[in-house]
Amino acid sequence: MRGALTPQIQETAKKHLGREISLRELRLMPYAQYVMMNNQKIDPSKINTEERKIWADWKNSGWVDGGMTGCGICKDFWDALNEILWLGYVAHED
Repeated sequence: MRGALTPQIQETAKKHLGREISLRELRLMPYAQYVMMNNQKIDPSKINTEERKIWADWKNSGWVDGGMTGCGICKDFWDALNEILWLGYVAHED
């Protein structure tokens, strides 16, 4: 099921991020990817309080910086985010 938090996603998160992720965090990742590939600015009307906390946690971990006025992302987090998104939204189990 697309957007589901599977054991494989949690295993990948632990491997690359050092911890499991929440469903809300998984669902924030496509927006983060979109932002980084487009205008690189968070639209505050597009994220809620819980997602702002997740973004702040990512900043504290050194994975992202900035926000509404412009942001960046480190390569290791970008790679982890894309692998997690592949598993959560693209890959099909055969």
